[in-house]
Amino acid sequence: MKTGGALGIAGLAGCISSPSDDGSGDGNDDGTDNTSTDGTDGGSGDGEDTTNVGMVYATGGLGDNSFNDMANMGIKQAKKEFGVQFQNAEPDSPTDVESLQRQFAQSSNPDYDLICCIGYVQTNSLIKNAGQYPDQNFMLVDSVAETDNGDLVKNVANYVFKEQQGSFLVGHLAGQLTQMDFSAGKSSTKSGKKTVGFVGGKEVPLIKKFEAGYKAGVAHASEDIEVKTAYAGTYSDPVKGKEAALSMYENGADIVYHAAGGTGTGVFKAANQKGRFAIGVDSDQSKAKGTAKFSNVILASMVKKVDEAVYRSTKNVIDGEFKGGKVNTLGLEQGGIEAVYGADLGSEIPDDVKSKVKESREAIISGDIEVPTTVEK
Repeated sequence: MKTGGALGIAGLAGCISSPSDDGSGDGNDDGTDNTSTDGTDGGSGDGEDTTNVGMVYATGGLGDNSFNDMANMGIKQAKKEFGVQFQNAEPDSPTDVESLQRQFAQSSNPDYDLICCIGYVQTNSLIKNAGQYPDQNFMLVDSVAETDNGDLVKNVANYVFKEQQGSFLVGHLAGQLTQMDFSAGKSSTKSGKKTVGFVGGKEVPLIKKFEAGYKAGVAHASEDIEVKTAYAGTYSDPVKGKEAALSMYENGADIVYHAAGGTGTGVFKAANQKGRFAIGVDSDQSKAKGTAKFSNVILASMVKKVDEAVYRSTKNVIDGEFKGGKVNTLGLEQGGIEAVYGADLGSEIPDDVKSKVKESREAIISGDIEVPTTVEK
């Protein structure tokens, strides 16, 4: 029995939802599925050997067609392969995170074998809760749980990604295409302009890694290309994403890359409206349920395999190989990051452009190209 008492999952702060009969746990397309349930049957296993996992998502929730949905794919895969049962919890705000983590840890019906904490905003709450529940296994995505003296928290497996590497590749792609008269679908580059854009969610060190890698990739194509940058301040407001991208397109940008979660849907809408191009993030957004309708403007996506982190940590629990107090770093070489071409537009991109992107990928893996993680001022 885990220390810290026992409490059911009913009445959690934020939004907690039971997976559907097939364990999908999907939100709707716009990420606004905030209907709470009592959660008492939220995928709990009937047998002693059933592995139960609590999923605490990043703010913005399921249905973002990006970061959270990738995490959801990972636990769904674990359910499919191993019969894992899981329950989803979607915080309405960062202040809900601590309560959601804690009540999963306190639960005895079911007793959760692993609690997956998706997103850097959960770090401080997790450090506190992991200390109070030392027998509970946790995993954390996009950050590292450390004590005040710098030691790794012993019951937390940390997963971080080299987002800058994949961002470099899509930046190199954008940098090449903006110098060309390129058309695909109903979109085209603006002849005579060498301008691209980047829209971030919140201006925090993690998202600055995306920006830094992207700008380095663009510069690798040519130092003469202008990169316009804007931060929406949120991961769940497509209107702000559209406004930021429209401004960029109207001021000469051919291609805009976003690292803004659900806010990025607005970037695709702006690209579609202006007849320009966009680059997705986290999942292959030319195929994702809520963004595939914009595949006619999505050149590529920088895929961050949060699903792999969730799947791997769950499998480790099942196999008795869970190791807390460890940092797992996933980049191009480890298969945790990749740049994928759009389902509709990928075939239209010139082969020589793709070849140069491939060369960059190989150079990053070999160490010949070292991608920055911070933006030069």
